[in-house]
Amino acid sequence: MARERLSVVVTRRLPEPVETRLSELFDVTLRSEDTPLSRAQLVEAMATADVLVPTVTDVIDARLLGQAGERLKLIANFGAGVDHIDVDTARQRGILVSNTPGVLTDDTADMTMALIMAVVRRIPEGLAIMQKGDWQGWSPTALLGGRMAGRRLGILGMGSIGQAVARRAAAFGMQVHYHNRRRLRSETEAELQATYWESLDQMVARMDVISINCPSTPSTFHLMNARRLKLMKPDAVIVNTSRGEVIDEMALTRMLRAGEIAGAGLDVYEKGTNINPRLREQPNVVLLPHMGSATVEGRIETGEKVLLNIKTFEDGHRPPDQVVPGML
Repeated sequence: MARERLSVVVTRRLPEPVETRLSELFDVTLRSEDTPLSRAQLVEAMATADVLVPTVTDVIDARLLGQAGERLKLIANFGAGVDHIDVDTARQRGILVSNTPGVLTDDTADMTMALIMAVVRRIPEGLAIMQKGDWQGWSPTALLGGRMAGRRLGILGMGSIGQAVARRAAAFGMQVHYHNRRRLRSETEAELQATYWESLDQMVARMDVISINCPSTPSTFHLMNARRLKLMKPDAVIVNTSRGEVIDEMALTRMLRAGEIAGAGLDVYEKGTNINPRLREQPNVVLLPHMGSATVEGRIETGEKVLLNIKTFEDGHRPPDQVVPGML
């Protein structure tokens, strides 16, 4: 007798190959619209599914988990970050949580470098002039940016993405520095030619570029607060492809407007899509719509990891990318 297939609910549109494979393997409910589910819809999904496949746009807190049905046994997150899921409460309710680590490392590191170059070389300002038809021809003093080689890059968070950024930065001739919860092994430091700073304050005060590559946790909330931002050199820039909550966005906006920081490149924001309008007005700020991981290859590989986690769980084994509270 054939085994009953798992009931899987997907909260957002996924790449077609991923949705097709999910349909082949499981009793899956897919979305026709690429919009987040409401809380009421999430409650309904969690009441009837064996497996929920959410994304970063779905906030699954203790209250929501309290309304989950007895069937729900796995939350197979589509993405590496799980700060939108109350993993502790899920564990207490006997619900496993898995994620998709390592897939988007290169994509996010590429976008980090793109933001650094865009801000340092003033690329969006040049683009705006061309789009408006205001270009009057070449000038020796027009749109002078800075040279990448020789600049000191301070990486905040030296996990897989931070290390990938370090390798790329070294290829541009940048001097790599970093602050991390744990110091890297000496051989890794040597390979990356990276200088470790135990004091984040001391590192921030000396860097030409700060790159945020740490996860969002209670300890990293506003890690770059007003006091620490003021330590930055006036000609320094900051980029963030991690989580918006790591930077105090209001303080950053004030300092950019006052000319106390030379520029910023942001792909993530403290309040999601509700971005400070004054931040949008700054010519020395590059804003992207959370597209650091947006590659076809990356999205499909993320889906493949989700599939593997669900299939392994269905076969009675621990998902290979299970998340436990101690990991966070």
